[in-house]
Amino acid sequence: MPNSRSASKRLRNQNRKKDRNQAASSELKTISQKLLTLAKTPAEAKAFALKVISRYDRAVSRGVIPRGRADRKKSRVAHFLARLEKKGKKAAKA
Repeated sequence: MPNSRSASKRLRNQNRKKDRNQAASSELKTISQKLLTLAKTPAEAKAFALKVISRYDRAVSRGVIPRGRADRKKSRVAHFLARLEKKGKKAAKA
């Protein structure tokens, strides 16, 4: 329980920011999982991956996640796309 008026204001701000950050983090996890499960063809995966990368950049600019974590996640998305395209090319040759 806050002891002063300014402490109660800080508590309200902290709760508001925590809710906003949790919602953004949850959205990032959900959209990343959708990319892995729903994207079957390289074309649709690439379109969806651009959205995922954009969301990670937006989360960094808003201070939700650190820059390094976003870079690592974006790298993994790019690696997933590369594997999917390679797999698609092998299937087209066969």
